This record gives sequence, structure tokens and C-alpha cells, in this order.
Amino acid sequence: MKLVDHISNRKKTLFSFEILPPLKGNGIQSIYNSMDPLMEFNPSYIDVTYHREDFVLKKRTDGGFDRISTRKRPGTVAICAAIQNKYHIDAIPHIICGGFTKDDTETALIELNFLGIDNVLALRGDPRKGDIHFEPELGGNKNALELIHQVKNMNSGVYLDEELTQGIESKFCIGAACYPEKHVDAPNLQSDLKYLKRKVEAGAEFLVTQMFFDNNNYFHFVKKCRENGINVPIIPGIKPISSKKQLHILPKIFNIDLPEDLVNEIELCNSDKDVQKVGVEWAINQCKGLMSYEIQAPVLHFYTMGKPDQTRTICEELF
Repeated sequence: MKLVDHISNRKKTLFSFEILPPLKGNGIQSIYNSMDPLMEFNPSYIDVTYHREDFVLKKRTDGGFDRISTRKRPGTVAICAAIQNKYHIDAIPHIICGGFTKDDTETALIELNFLGIDNVLALRGDPRKGDIHFEPELGGNKNALELIHQVKNMNSGVYLDEELTQGIESKFCIGAACYPEKHVDAPNLQSDLKYLKRKVEAGAEFLVTQMFFDNNNYFHFVKKCRENGINVPIIPGIKPISSKKQLHILPKIFNIDLPEDLVNEIELCNSDKDVQKVGVEWAINQCKGLMSYEIQAPVLHFYTMGKPDQTRTICEELF
């Protein structure tokens, strides 16, 4: 079922969460173990991240090094198929630019279409580890806008092979990312909104935000989107803080500000277990505000990072 249909048919705020494919060499049971504690809260969908290749240096006998490509978390397409088969709920795969040619992307989309996957989240993806800036794959999409165009073309039966004139039309509902505190590469929020509008005009039907910890950022962002003609559902992304080190890591990686009250509470904690309690309580209050405010969130989407315990505690309070 398309996510926009879930949203239009809802009678209350919906629940969803994100999972990571297991590291290469681990089985799918680790995925089920992280999902099972949350299934009683009836998630509308589960999205599955996609990861680009990384490089490792392998020493040669002559003393030099070879740069070897490796994927640490393969299996997104297969995991989506397993989720829909086992749990009978929608799985939404991330489709990314980094590390994939347009042919690779088309192959993945064809396989997802065969599997009856109705939704995709189209993302540029992060720079490769060690790279300062994002570098697209040779022959790949340069950004999320190009990627959305490719998915939209397949929805119209247009494939990369120009001689293919009667291709089957896919029916993907396309999602995209958005950033209440602006994307790290954007010079300001207004320029980020202009680019976001282009993604919506290209075919994005729903948006999922980067994590944030101050609801006012979400409310202001939604208001600015509507003023700029961006009228698709905007789903807030929620992450409960789980360790003191995240006070320094999260702002640096995700270009976000942490509220002073939250920082002060966490700095008083004596252990990460105490931090997790603070993180859960903060997220509960965030979610209650998102569910009750006049700009009611259509879905609460949780970044679980494979650790369901905090999200489960939050859901017990909310759902």
C-alpha cells in the first residue's frame, strides 16, 4: 500500500521505524530480533537503509597498497522482501545515489517492483568514509533530484534502454528527505527549501525529516514549506539520545542543534543508562507535542539504529 494512502486513511498519528541491514556475515534473525519488540504497536511501515560501498587498504607483497571496494551492509532489497513476507506490512527501501550507477539503480527498482514494493525513499546518500565531499558514481545520479526523475520515469514506463518503448510502468510512491535545520551543504534554509520544492515537483509524494530535538524547528519548517508551495506530508524523524558522546557526535554529523535543557540534563547523568532515561522522556514529550499541535504529525518515524528498547518504552506511553 502506498504511504500516502496510509496517511490519507489514518484516524490518528501513525507509527513507523527505520532499520539497518546487518553487517556482512550476520543473519537476518538479528533484524527480526530488533523488530519483534515493536510489532505490537502496529507500524504502518518499516524503512530499510541502503549503504554505499566503502574502501579498505590491502597491503601488497611489494609494500604498496590496493584500494579494495567492499559493502559492509548489503541486503536491502532482500530484507524488504522478507519483512513483507513475514510481517505483512509495507517495507520502504532507501534508494541512494552514492556507489550506484543508473543501471544499478534501475536493476534494484525492477527487483523491488517484482516484489510488490510500493514505496521508495530516494536519497543522495552520504559521502564515502574519508571523503570531504559527496562524489557520485561514474554513470550514476548526481543528487536526489536526478534519482527522483529516474524513479518517476520508470513509473511512466521509461527505462534507460531507449529502444525499449513499451516498458512496464512501475507504481512507486516516492519519498525524499528534508532538513528542518537545513542540509549541511545548503547555504541557508531558504535555498534548501527551493531545492526541496524541485524534488516535490519532480515526483516526491512524501517527505521524512532529519532528526531534530526541538519541535519548534519542525513546526517552523512545515510552515515555511507550506508558504513555499510544498504541500506533501512531512513526517518527523525522532531519535532518543542514548549516550553522552552523542551530544558531540550528532550535531557534527547531522547539522542539528541540541536544546540547552536537554544538554544540561544529560550532562548531569552519571551513566549512559541514565542518559537513555532522559532521552526517552525527552522523546515522549516531543512526540506528545507533535501529536497534539495544530500541525499534527502524520507519522512518528523513529530512528532505532537496531536498538528497539528505547523506542518500545516511548511507544508504550504513546500507542
